[in-house]
Amino acid sequence: MSDSDIQRNVQNELQWEPSVDDREIGVRVSDGVVTLVGTVSHYADRYNAEQVAKRVAGVRAIANEIQVKVPKPGERSDSDVATAAANALKWNVAVGSCGIKAVVKQGWVTLSGEVAYGYQRGVAENLVRYLSGVTGVSNDVIVKPSVKMADVKGKIEAAFQRQAELDAKDIDITVDDGTITLKGWVHSWRERDDAARAAWGAPGVKKVDNQLQVQY
Repeated sequence: MSDSDIQRNVQNELQWEPSVDDREIGVRVSDGVVTLVGTVSHYADRYNAEQVAKRVAGVRAIANEIQVKVPKPGERSDSDVATAAANALKWNVAVGSCGIKAVVKQGWVTLSGEVAYGYQRGVAENLVRYLSGVTGVSNDVIVKPSVKMADVKGKIEAAFQRQAELDAKDIDITVDDGTITLKGWVHSWRERDDAARAAWGAPGVKKVDNQLQVQY
């Protein structure tokens, strides 16, 4: 697939996706590497645009250079954003008892604290990403190990086998002090994301280094 084909398909997919305001988003492609440029009104649009580009066939990598510029009617004080973030975290059943803290500066939310599972770290980020007035998110939440790392690889491999849509025969898993490294080949960006999601589901995982390559 040529770069011009990929560019057109990404642009069409952005226009098709109702959760993204693509009016000021530009797409550049070089050797299968997609660069997203332009401005959006909400941080969620920046994030969603990247997810949309991932699902287009032929995309090898993505550079997200979209800038977030919150319009005047959507501006919120840091205090308002911090209060909204604290409430969102408090009322969620997955992370409400974890004591995760949110610090806000110029709309940028920094999360800190400790959780037992990597997926909880992702839940916390998802909760604040879509709040009005947020311009960016830094996730400094730490995953505190609760099991032996030697057991984690087996749990992840078992999870791969249970997921019918994930072809795991070409995926290699290594574990080093709470960091899971995935190497090998998958057939789509969805499989790549599914593999990382399964790895995050193991207890005690601090980081997932997803080096899987998409082979079409």
